[in-house]
Amino acid sequence: MKKLFFTVIFSIALVNYAQKPIFTTAKIKSATVYFNSAELLQTASVTLPKGNSELVIKNVADDLNENTISIGAPANVTVMSVQFTDDYLSEYEVDENSPEIKKVKDSIEWAQKELTKIGIEKTSKQKTIELLDKNQQVSGTNTGLSVTELMKMVDYYNTKRVELSNQLNLMTEKEIKWNETLSRLKTKLEVGTQKEDKTSKGKLILQIMNDVAGTVNFDINYLAFEASWTPFYELRAESIKEPINMLYKAQVTQNTGLDWKNVKLSLSSGNPNQNNQAPILNAWFLRFGYPNVYYQQNAVKNQLQGKVAGIQIAKTEKEEAMEDSSIADYTTVNENQLNISFDIDIPYDILSNGKAHSVTLKEIKLPANYKYYAAPKVEKEAFLLAEIGDYSQYNLLPGEANIIFEGLYVGKTNINPNQTSDTLNLSMGRDKKISIKREKVVDKSGTKFLSSYKEQTFTYDITVRNNKKEDAYLLLKDQYPISTDQEIEIELLESDKADINAETGILTWKLNLKPNETKKLRISYKVKYPKDKVIENL
Repeated sequence: MKKLFFTVIFSIALVNYAQKPIFTTAKIKSATVYFNSAELLQTASVTLPKGNSELVIKNVADDLNENTISIGAPANVTVMSVQFTDDYLSEYEVDENSPEIKKVKDSIEWAQKELTKIGIEKTSKQKTIELLDKNQQVSGTNTGLSVTELMKMVDYYNTKRVELSNQLNLMTEKEIKWNETLSRLKTKLEVGTQKEDKTSKGKLILQIMNDVAGTVNFDINYLAFEASWTPFYELRAESIKEPINMLYKAQVTQNTGLDWKNVKLSLSSGNPNQNNQAPILNAWFLRFGYPNVYYQQNAVKNQLQGKVAGIQIAKTEKEEAMEDSSIADYTTVNENQLNISFDIDIPYDILSNGKAHSVTLKEIKLPANYKYYAAPKVEKEAFLLAEIGDYSQYNLLPGEANIIFEGLYVGKTNINPNQTSDTLNLSMGRDKKISIKREKVVDKSGTKFLSSYKEQTFTYDITVRNNKKEDAYLLLKDQYPISTDQEIEIELLESDKADINAETGILTWKLNLKPNETKKLRISYKVKYPKDKVIENL
């Protein structure tokens, strides 16, 4: 009987230990989006019993940094452990006819049959024990049994009674285990077939110790991947006499598995995933190698482009101009030593679909000085540049911009405020009313052979015409080659009063062209080098 009592106590303990997990769904409250991740704040409310519980919080991001998970709970609740998973109890798709769901249902049916079989066997054993107990009374001399027969009967009863009790105990243990299995399978089926509005598969499994039964509110904070934002601008100018109207925008993209509905957004230029260890310089040893001709050619080309280096104009299909949004009035800009953040007071909806969602941050009036720029050796067209002084006050970040000039969409450009100059040059597009032609003067160019040397002369005429109805200030650039070898001699023959940078070979003319005015400039240079050698990039 002591053994049976122990079995009952053990079975009660197992039932308590194998309590069904408690499920709740988290709701997203706010999101701080970085360039390559997002910090999400979610809340969850659930009724917990007193004591230990396993809590499963559904509807968290599919992919997150587990090291950043923070759980806020009342003082009477102790969170003993937190685990993230996107496959809790082998969660399956909503399709109830899927092979995985069918497998779970078959397992449930098998477990129920085993429990029924065990129940039948337990009932049979219990009835047998009852029958033995009812026939155990033997009354003295009226029984007609000898002492030997009576002893045999007692031995049989004891043996059979112990055997049946042991079998009944084993069946009770099997029943407990099958009930645990059935509970897990039903939970698995419940989670796998539950239809939710969200697409998230992420879940947090919490082991909770609660001092007082009741409703508990949790604050959940973590860093999620698959989210980003990029700055985007819209530049509007009605004429070269008007300031630029800049719309400072953001394109927010997220594929966290959660639809951000009615969420307070903050956009930050920080990078929480970057390495924050300060670098250490090691010794720098020089060694001989082979020159990279391609790199040298591109370096010279970048120098030639001068003040518009890094500004590329891309021809795209016309995009519909975006109207100003009142959202700009609800954006707070916070600047500290390391990053810039934009806090938006109006709640936003950002769906988890990987598509860019446009958010207007603020509108800026940019006082600008306009000029035209051309480098006909590289491009045969003139570019309108807007010079922006003291641009650091606007908290600009590198990004792409749409250009709308005189009411027309003219293309895209890139804004790069991470430069060392005091003036930011914004390329406002090409102006085809400034005609530029660069032609080689054949009779002033040619090759001569002088004993062991070869001498080549190059002469170009650059013709510029202003076809506009107003004056045009043009910054014109060209170049002559620079020698990196003492056997190569270079002489600039004619520069037509250009400003010369002898270190880079860049020639600069500052032209103020009247309406319908044409100007012609000439550049000529001579290159002398051994005739048995070839200069491949001349």
